[in-house]
Amino acid sequence: MTVFCSPSSRMIPNSTRKKSSGCWIPAAAVTPSWWRRKEFAMLTKLQALLLLLAAGLLTGCSNFPSRQPPIWIWLDMKKQDKFKPQAATTFFSDGRTSRRPVEGAVAQETYRPNLPYSTGIDSDNTYVARNPEPLTKETLLRGQNRFDIYCAPCHDRTGSGRGIVPSKAVWVPGNIHDDRIVNMVDGELYHVISNGRRTMPGYRFQIPEKDRWAIVAYLRVLQRSWRGTMKDVPADLQSKVR
Repeated sequence: MTVFCSPSSRMIPNSTRKKSSGCWIPAAAVTPSWWRRKEFAMLTKLQALLLLLAAGLLTGCSNFPSRQPPIWIWLDMKKQDKFKPQAATTFFSDGRTSRRPVEGAVAQETYRPNLPYSTGIDSDNTYVARNPEPLTKETLLRGQNRFDIYCAPCHDRTGSGRGIVPSKAVWVPGNIHDDRIVNMVDGELYHVISNGRRTMPGYRFQIPEKDRWAIVAYLRVLQRSWRGTMKDVPADLQSKVR
């Protein structure tokens, strides 16, 4: 057995050295060997058990495809009594899981009781002749605001068709001052804004119906500004025109 003592005890001769209080004996030296062997065996078994448990858990972490169904320890709502879309089923007589809506049903957000107002097409399948919105200052200002946001990038703020977008493209937008567009009734202009024409996309999803009619009203203002004459100005205001 090895005994460790303080350095000062080494300087004292053996004949006069007494048992020093600075000496200490390792715990392992006084522990019975049979206890140490049993403790070691227990630790070894515990470590082996932990390794086996870790290996078992890692077997479920493979990312390789397998034809074998997985073993669910915790379901966590992974298996439910449900029907997947477009799947076949024997529950319904037609074998379809996806059910058709009731005949005549329409989505709430697409239902428009006033069809001419929402489509620009009248009941006799012709375009609405006159703008149904009142031509007030507020309507024209709203139309100008929406035109500058959605229309001006292609058609220019004056409607000439020389906006920023076509300067980088191979197509040229229509000039709203051409006779072909000037002669369109208000309903046709509204229909073009809603559904598009040729290279122009429709804006019915971006612009509400009321704003589309406001844009039509502002288009008439732009057209009138290019084709108007002094006779169109009231007499009491002609002196203010420069």
